[in-house]
Amino acid sequence: MAEGYELPLLLFAGFRTLIDDLHAELARRGHPDVRPAYGFAMQAIGVRGASASEVGRRLGVSKQAAGKTVDRLEALGYVERVDDPADARRKLLRLTPRGIDSLAQSAEIFDDLRARWVTELGADRVELIESSLRTVVSGPTFPVDVPGWFS
Repeated sequence: MAEGYELPLLLFAGFRTLIDDLHAELARRGHPDVRPAYGFAMQAIGVRGASASEVGRRLGVSKQAAGKTVDRLEALGYVERVDDPADARRKLLRLTPRGIDSLAQSAEIFDDLRARWVTELGADRVELIESSLRTVVSGPTFPVDVPGWFS
């Protein structure tokens, strides 16, 4: 029987393996500068855009920490700052076509990675892992606050 501490480490190792493989493939597909934190930040910005404060809250980090990540994403061409149509005093962060492409590519790559797991483990086992995790994971949404949770 496995020790209790092994479960979170195995779950994290599986997550880390998927994320590392994702980023290696993203680099091959023209996005060599994308880091895991950037992916979470782009998810926090979303297709509708968000303010820096909203991004910080969604990531579970300070506005300043979110701002540093957004500054880097802007420098890399993944995010732009635009006037907020609802409030002229506020800037809205929005994904650029490059940012949208990196997220679309990520979705494709995750599908490929899942298919690899199916090949290696079998469809029944992968579906069992997914359904088992859905049973024990609370909430209907997937959190993007991993950067803040780890700090």
